[in-house]
Amino acid sequence: MPRFRSIFVPGVAVASLLIGALDLSAQTLAAHQQLARDVYKQLIEINTSDSVGDNTAAAEAMAARFRAAGFPAADIFVGGPAPRKGNLVVRYRGRPGAAQKPILLLAHLDVVEARKEDWSADLDPFKFIEKDGYFYGRGTADDKAMAAIFVANLLRMKQQNLVPERDIVLALTADEEGGDYNGVEWLIANHRALVDAEFGLNEGGGGQAKAGRRIANRVQATEKIYADFTLEITNKGGHSSQPQPENAIYQIADALARLGKFSFPAKLNEVTRAYFEKMAAIETGPLAADFKAIAQPAPDAAAIARLAATPLYNAMLRTTCVATMVNGGHALNALPQRATANVNCRILPGEDPQAVLKTLTQVVNDPKIAVTPVKPAKPSPPSPLTPAIMTVLTRVTEEMWPGVPVVPFMSTGASDSLYFRQIGMPIYGVSGLFGDMDDVRSHGRDERMGVKEFFDGQEFLWWVVTTLSGAKAR
Repeated sequence: MPRFRSIFVPGVAVASLLIGALDLSAQTLAAHQQLARDVYKQLIEINTSDSVGDNTAAAEAMAARFRAAGFPAADIFVGGPAPRKGNLVVRYRGRPGAAQKPILLLAHLDVVEARKEDWSADLDPFKFIEKDGYFYGRGTADDKAMAAIFVANLLRMKQQNLVPERDIVLALTADEEGGDYNGVEWLIANHRALVDAEFGLNEGGGGQAKAGRRIANRVQATEKIYADFTLEITNKGGHSSQPQPENAIYQIADALARLGKFSFPAKLNEVTRAYFEKMAAIETGPLAADFKAIAQPAPDAAAIARLAATPLYNAMLRTTCVATMVNGGHALNALPQRATANVNCRILPGEDPQAVLKTLTQVVNDPKIAVTPVKPAKPSPPSPLTPAIMTVLTRVTEEMWPGVPVVPFMSTGASDSLYFRQIGMPIYGVSGLFGDMDDVRSHGRDERMGVKEFFDGQEFLWWVVTTLSGAKAR
């Protein structure tokens, strides 16, 4: 039998939280779970990649669900700067005269490019497939799970006739993963009143698991700075039958080899130090000792070296720059006249992108190779770990997963949270969706989300949002 527990959070509504093992077979899903699964499937099977996908189609499909549920037309907005780059904003009205500003629920609908031939033979990136306890498809982890959950949970609130103490705003946006029409940036510039809120919830955190064990529920309060740099060299070329001492492809390759052997220095900030301090109390043995050692005012160099062997920890410790694309030559039988490479950097918050450019130029160590930024970097300040918000996240986490701590986190990737942080609006990356830190498939082959993890995340976000918004029956 499921158990009920009571959450008491000073200053916010009291919620009654259902805790218990969920039967996840398709025949026994609760109505709100089936709704979330249906929305999830619909979103996955709408291709929203930049090259050929249609973000507007996905936004309109979700808007149709809200219209069918009785949301006023005035509270549903679909728009964007280009035909395939539509965004959806839905307002769930709170009690009239609410003194508090809204809560924003943010998720992006676009996905990274995917080709069927690059996936396992029995999978298709744009078909929603449930297999062996996982949901497969492009976007199942990044970020259509969160989008589907937000949609389903707001529809569930409507069905249950719940009224929050403040408005809840849902924004499902375009071009977070790339493209020329970032939805959040466009909405802030053109329709800021639609998405203005006291604070928001977005991707970027989530549950960290390892070998089937839940380790921590992470709350992203800051993120690294995304920056691409182009390495380019040109020379006169010539006939391939008469090789020359200088070869553009070899020179780019040598520069990239030097970069591959280089590491930026390790540095901790307030959020990463808090993360490693908390993880030191969770882990045991040598790993716990290393976490504790690097959280000291003078971090231990040997501990840093050991932790750097794990990609996640290495990325949290330092700025990283890695080659992601290479191009060179113009004919099979000609010496290359040009070679280029893209180097993708994820810069620690507070570090100067110009200093990173200077370091890259020094590492490349070839005056004939130009190193230039592709676009200006977009730094953003951290979101404060407000006690009222953190208390709710902690209490719901404790109820659902006893013993799993809530841990401040710096995202090693980039998210649309940065645009809101730049205008002074706090955003917290938190989802309750747990994934294995050693099997990260977002952006890659056979992207997936655990079936149980999806429905657990739905329940977690239900209680977080209804509690923070003070939602009660009318």
